Amino acid sequence: MSGEGMGMALEIVGQSVPRSDGQEKVAGQARYMDAIDLPGMLVGRVLRSTVPHGRLRRVDAEKARRVPGVVTVVTGESLRRDGRLNPYYGPALLDQPVLAIDKVLYVGDPVAAVAAVDEESALEALDLIEVEYEELPAVFEPLDAIAPGAPLLHEGELKPGGLFVDLTDVHPVPGTNICNHYVMKKGDGEAGFRHADIVIEQTFSIPETQHYPLEPHSVLAWVDPSGRIALYANTQQPFIVRAQLADIFQVPPSHIRIMVPYLGGAYGAKCYPKAEPIATVLAWFARRPVKLTFTREEVFLTITKHATVVKMKSGAMRDGTLVARKVECYLGTGAYAEIGPRVSKKMGTNGAGPYRIPHVQMDAYCIIYTNKPPAGAFRGYGLPQVTWAFEQQMDTLARELRIDPVEIRLKNLFVDGDTFWYGERLNALGLRECLLKAAAAIRWGEPSQALPGKRRGKGLAIMLKTLTHGASIAFVKVDDDGTAKVLTSTVEMGQGSDTVLAQIAAEELGLPVERVSMAHPDTDFTPFDDKTSGSRSTVAMGKAVLLAAREARERLLELAAEQLEASVHDLEVRRGQVRVRGTDRALDVAQVVRAHFRSKGGTIMGRGEFHTKLAREEFWFAAAGAAEVEVDPETGEVRVLKYVGACDVGKAINPHLCQQQVLGGAVMGLGQTFSEEMVYDHGQLLNPSLINYKLPAFRDLPAQLEVILLETPYSEGPFGAKGVGESAVPPVAAAIGNALVDAIGVRLYELPITAEKVLKALEEAGGAGPVGAGGAR
Repeated sequence: MSGEGMGMALEIVGQSVPRSDGQEKVAGQARYMDAIDLPGMLVGRVLRSTVPHGRLRRVDAEKARRVPGVVTVVTGESLRRDGRLNPYYGPALLDQPVLAIDKVLYVGDPVAAVAAVDEESALEALDLIEVEYEELPAVFEPLDAIAPGAPLLHEGELKPGGLFVDLTDVHPVPGTNICNHYVMKKGDGEAGFRHADIVIEQTFSIPETQHYPLEPHSVLAWVDPSGRIALYANTQQPFIVRAQLADIFQVPPSHIRIMVPYLGGAYGAKCYPKAEPIATVLAWFARRPVKLTFTREEVFLTITKHATVVKMKSGAMRDGTLVARKVECYLGTGAYAEIGPRVSKKMGTNGAGPYRIPHVQMDAYCIIYTNKPPAGAFRGYGLPQVTWAFEQQMDTLARELRIDPVEIRLKNLFVDGDTFWYGERLNALGLRECLLKAAAAIRWGEPSQALPGKRRGKGLAIMLKTLTHGASIAFVKVDDDGTAKVLTSTVEMGQGSDTVLAQIAAEELGLPVERVSMAHPDTDFTPFDDKTSGSRSTVAMGKAVLLAAREARERLLELAAEQLEASVHDLEVRRGQVRVRGTDRALDVAQVVRAHFRSKGGTIMGRGEFHTKLAREEFWFAAAGAAEVEVDPETGEVRVLKYVGACDVGKAINPHLCQQQVLGGAVMGLGQTFSEEMVYDHGQLLNPSLINYKLPAFRDLPAQLEVILLETPYSEGPFGAKGVGESAVPPVAAAIGNALVDAIGVRLYELPITAEKVLKALEEAGGAGPVGAGGAR
């Protein structure tokens, strides 16, 4: 099975088999955090800061401790006095206290935590904690935070966090609010701009938005009599959270066990520690199980998508050839770095777009502390922000040079064999095909008739993203009843990973997919996986599962060869039987296992490991989006008539699940484009619920929402597969922004796109402009 499964007849891979978790979920039998309790369990609650920036002059919890039913109250000072604990954590920098120590840095910063026998007692105790603040000047926007004289949020030396052994991969600037500055250069940018026939400079901005998974953050933690710590947690990264907790409690990672049930959505919001440190600290002091579940408002105050300002300058020749691009990204990371330095690096790596440009300069000043909630991983990992910028600038160049927007992209696109900015050879891109298919699907260049008084326009955008690196390990065990169990630490959070990984294992083992089951992550029993994020599970864990299943299959064939008195090379495993090719001689897999162990018992094991950095070639996500919009120039209303998402999936292991991922990404992108924005007043969040934080509803969706799956096999992927979870999101906003220009001749630079902004832009432009290349009428 050379080429990782490609080139052979497939029976299970490539089929839209039903979700393996579907029946228990629709029947209400699936186990989420809300359903998990333990005897003697306490309720945890958190007291949060009411000021955006201030010194803690006094935190008095004595009255709270005397409330009947309260078992423990913990403050930052409690943690500092306890010599057993390290009260600071963070995946990139150790800048975040479990509970505030000396200062609070945003409205919502955790100040104290309570564990009580019931919620009423816990809330009463919170009300009795007395906090005295000395308010300090605050700063809320990234550009203001780096201006001369801006208040400094973190005054001491910043130390590398749990994911970095030193500061070589994260670069804080001492004495400033910049906690990471990523720089990437190629060629001579200034010389390139001097040589260009046209130079365009624009500034784009994107606000903070919420991931808004249906299920909030929730943790159930306890300490057993031996002092060992255990948790149920709805995290995307059990091993990373385990490592961070081990640093806090100063114990070996094996001293901590994390079990993960089904997740009710995540989108990056449940990467890295969130509720886990506070819940575990409460359990540590109470010596009883503590369950901490955040309210929806607390979820808003826990993690966001980075607010970003992108300054972009591009130079091109009259024929549309790009010669130079300079990009400056300013990311507001909120009060703590979280994983912002890696988001900034990903944004910086991909910020110039998927184009051949001889002279490039990227400055991602990126991670800038502000007095707002922390920002971190969000579906697309920085690509939605920079794609909004570079794809609108490509259309601006096309309009100025009177070149069709599709043609200017085709002229400059990376193609297989090109070298990316940091020297990696590009292969199996599928980007050109995504662009052409998406354009064709909206009948690019053909006129479309608008209703009287309305204007129509078409627009498109593309993106290319590198894979998120990390190691994945899988075990596959075949039992004596002919079933297989796949053990991984990949987290099923609605994306369908359990189904896809079971299909990969079943195909390689030659078993019906119904005979393959998946284990939930448990750091005591399931092997290491770096993370369930970055659209890496199908590629990285899928490859590990393929290799583990292959090892188990090869062992089955060895055993069956003895029992059937045949050569291993003459055997095949199909539909649960080991068969001698061309004969009717066969044994069930169960018979092979039992015969070997001479009993009703026994297990055949396989192990697989895949590390993306050790792959023979890099892996790339490619996608395109195309939109047709209708605009009412009198009201400013923008309506998307049709949206097309075209994504290169390498090989669709389960086509239906791939389609649903692209559809979900497109809908998320529509919300980010038109309505989603976290609104603040001097650091106070004004819209922390669905009452006034507007997610897209069914009535907001286009009448036509089309998915195109392209398959350009990736040689290292299982059966050629790539990931797909993130790639549909980044093109949406830019495609719609470009369609808006095509319809009415004005461009918006700030998300979200609202009727008020459209009307203001039309007023400043003196009315709707001429039609564009996409077919506006």
